[in-house]
Amino acid sequence: MTEVGLLNYPGAQQAALHGLTDLFRVSTQMAKQHGGAGFRVTHWVMQEQRMVCSFDSEPGRDFEPAVVIAPGTMEGVPPFPNMEPCLDWLRERHRKGVTVCSVCGGAFVLAGAGLLDGRKGTTHWMFARQLAELYPKVMVDSDQLLIEDGDIITAGGVMAWVDLALKLVHRFAGPSVMLETARFFLVDPAGREQRFYSTFTPNLTHGDELVLQLQHWLQQNYAENQSIAELADKIQMSERTLLRRFQKATGFKPTEYVQSLRVGKAREALEFSTDTVNEIAWKVGYEDPSAFRKVFRKIIGVSPSDYRRRFSPAGMN
Repeated sequence: MTEVGLLNYPGAQQAALHGLTDLFRVSTQMAKQHGGAGFRVTHWVMQEQRMVCSFDSEPGRDFEPAVVIAPGTMEGVPPFPNMEPCLDWLRERHRKGVTVCSVCGGAFVLAGAGLLDGRKGTTHWMFARQLAELYPKVMVDSDQLLIEDGDIITAGGVMAWVDLALKLVHRFAGPSVMLETARFFLVDPAGREQRFYSTFTPNLTHGDELVLQLQHWLQQNYAENQSIAELADKIQMSERTLLRRFQKATGFKPTEYVQSLRVGKAREALEFSTDTVNEIAWKVGYEDPSAFRKVFRKIIGVSPSDYRRRFSPAGMN
C-alpha cells in the first residue's frame, strides 16, 4: 500500500485536500479489483509547533509516507508566518527519500522549504512572477500544468490536483488503475498545458517610466509594424539601451512583448468573434497568416483553429 500525506497548512485549499482524498480512495477500490493494495491517505496539521496527523484512512499503523503533497491555497501565497514546523517536517520527509509534490500555490511551500532550489517547477500562472521573485533559485515554468522531476512533482492550476493525483496513481498503481480512475471521475488523463488558459499580464510596476510609456503605447498600437529603431525613437533612447531596459523591466524582448500582445488579442477574437483566422491575423498586425499561425502555436501550444474549437462557445457546443 502506498502511503500519501497531505499537508493541511494554514490557508490550504480544502477542496483539493478532500478531492485528493476521494480520488485516492476511488483508485484504491480500482487497484484492489486488480489485486493491488492502493493508497493510504493521511492529513497533517501544525499543532503546538509540531506536525500531527488529523486524519488517517487506515488508522492503527505507523505512517511511512512515499509521497507528501502540499495543496494549493485560496487565501494568498504561502508560506505564512509560523510555517517553520511544517517546512522542517517537509524537509525531513524529503531527506528520507519521500517524493514531495505541490498544487498551485503549494509550490511556495516547497520553495519555502528550499526543496525547489535549482529545480524546475510550476505554479498557477498568476503566481509565477511572484514565485520567481521570492525564490530566484527556482526555475519557474508556468507554461506546464505538471512538471515531474523525479522526487519532486509540481502542478500548476487550481484544479491541477486531479492531474497530479492521476500521475501518482499511474506511478504507484499502474496505467490500468489510472485510466479506470480517470473514467470514474470523467476527466481526461491526457497531458494539458497551463498556457492554454493563462492570459498575458505584462508587468507595469517595474518603476522604469520610459519603458512604461512605451508599454502604454504598444497596448493601443500593437497591430502597427514598428522597428526597434522606431520604438527606441519614441522614448528618445538608443536601440541598445531600449533592448536592455525593456527586457529588464518586463522580462521580454520588445518583439516578444508585441507578439504576446497580438496573440492575446487574437485569442479574444477566436473565442468571441466569427472572423476567419486569416482576418484575425490581419487585424492583430500580421500580413502573412502563416507567420501568425507559427507565432500563435509557439506561444499557446496549439494552432488558432484548434484553440477556437476548444475554447469558443460555438466550438464547445
